[in-house]
Amino acid sequence: MPVQPTENERASSQTVKAQLSLRDLILSGELKPGDRISELSVVERLGISRTPIRMALVRLEEEGFLEAIPSGGFAVKAFSERDIHDAIEMRGTLEGFAARLAAERGVRSAVMLQLKDRLAHLDELVGRPTLSVDDFSEYVGLNGQFHALLIEAADSPVLTRQIDRALNLPFASPSGFVMVQAMLPEARKILTIAQDHHHCVVRAIEDREGARAEALMREHARLAHRNLQLAFRNQGTRDLVPGAVLIKKPMPARY
Repeated sequence: MPVQPTENERASSQTVKAQLSLRDLILSGELKPGDRISELSVVERLGISRTPIRMALVRLEEEGFLEAIPSGGFAVKAFSERDIHDAIEMRGTLEGFAARLAAERGVRSAVMLQLKDRLAHLDELVGRPTLSVDDFSEYVGLNGQFHALLIEAADSPVLTRQIDRALNLPFASPSGFVMVQAMLPEARKILTIAQDHHHCVVRAIEDREGARAEALMREHARLAHRNLQLAFRNQGTRDLVPGAVLIKKPMPARY
């Protein structure tokens, strides 16, 4: 007989469902910055009971999508350029520390082989004569795997938990703006730079150069901010940015 989920497991599943549904509503713009969100309104909208909704709202506040308001309930947050920069810097700082630990402690051979395998797949993709939207979608998956393996290479459960939290911050994901690149004339140049970073950090880890590996990953993270600035040059690409409605104003590109 199949094992029935416990009451706690069902509640956790409903919380995750509510959290993902609300996040999608926020990122799509159906819930706009400043909109007030109460437990009862979400219960009615999603058809999920109050306890999972309450937990989902708290989690979204922790992720930075919502802020508690004095009169009760929550409101959808807007984000400034500084907010986004700080989220990206936080992720880069933590990933840089992961790369440093990997270099200083050494990496299991199986993990290093997987990192090099992803590098080879990314090399093949970035080297294609033309890049389609499907290619960029494939890049998102491979890039996510590479970053996950880099974190695994650090072999630090404490650091892994902190990176998982940072990745939930709005606009902090290493692949958060990759799909927007498909519409940018600088697309191949940015991917080439990113792939060079990948190769250099793996080489630094192999050579046990902790400080170099850390610096490379911090610089690598800043490509995400550059992508966002490029995307905001015109309305057509701005609209492709996930959660663009949450960003307070367009950001001019700086070089």
